[in-house]
Amino acid sequence: MLTRRGFNALTAGALATLSAPGIVRAQDKITVKFSHVVAPDTPKGKGALRFKELAEQYTDGAVTVEVYPNSQLYKDKEELEALQLGAVQMLAPSLAKFGPLGVQQFELFDLPMLMNSREDLRKITDGPVGKQLLGMLEPKGIIGLAYWDNGFKIMSANSPLHVPDDFLGLKMRIQSSKILEAQMEALGAVPQVMAFSEVYQALQTGVVDGTENPPSNMYTQRMNEVQKHATLSRHGYLGYAVIVNADFWKGLPEDTRASLDKAMAEATVYANSIAEEENANALQAMMDAGTTTFYELPPDERAEWEAVLRPVHEQMADRIGPELIQQVYDTLGTPS
Repeated sequence: MLTRRGFNALTAGALATLSAPGIVRAQDKITVKFSHVVAPDTPKGKGALRFKELAEQYTDGAVTVEVYPNSQLYKDKEELEALQLGAVQMLAPSLAKFGPLGVQQFELFDLPMLMNSREDLRKITDGPVGKQLLGMLEPKGIIGLAYWDNGFKIMSANSPLHVPDDFLGLKMRIQSSKILEAQMEALGAVPQVMAFSEVYQALQTGVVDGTENPPSNMYTQRMNEVQKHATLSRHGYLGYAVIVNADFWKGLPEDTRASLDKAMAEATVYANSIAEEENANALQAMMDAGTTTFYELPPDERAEWEAVLRPVHEQMADRIGPELIQQVYDTLGTPS
């Protein structure tokens, strides 16, 4: 549900959009509001700032990009509606966020134990599957521009998480995703859907016991201060789709849109190139802080996780599409 602040901002933005001409004239000053929910010093935050820099440079100042990090404008559940109404022009939501729009195929990326490396990931995002998924957004009034990495996730809690039985009864925060609900339930945990901006306080007060995140998100939100244990499980992936309001994008002058496409392509290379390094640095910083004990799964324990989590693929096949899952298996050379 929208907050009063979010509703007022969204309504104002929507009215402004409705009163504007459908086509932006070349001489018009163009403002792109780019909203996201993470800190500026995360891979996504830095990618957004790089896009701003390049977009303004390549359009000779005809376009101004305003970046709003840390849920300054909208929380997780609000931002897609805001984009569709034109209150903001650009977002980079995590790939799990498209289910409520009826494009639950993006939840493919939430399947646990699906990809083992960034090489696997690129085969999906840069190949036919990635293009096919972005194309599903256009009937919803959204155009997908790019995939941005964050990284592979780790599990954290205030108790050790070595084997699946360690999750029994734990309240684990997740973002809204049926796949992630099934993942936590397979581990014996109780999934708790919660906005990203609320997680630190929920961990601090014991509303939830633990969560999953790439190291950069865990570190920049200071979750390591309120989580005693973390397991380097790399069980799943967190990435983003950079998306734009379709009417706004199609209404841009062709040369402006071409310049923004160029800026996005270069910002994407930058954001994805720094993601692995940013996560490694964040993990080291948390280790140095000493507030959290980090645990690397040995092969036998990882096999236990895989035995529990791989059945989620079949369980969720009707939701994602069995043909799509098989297409990914074929792309990655994964046994069915």
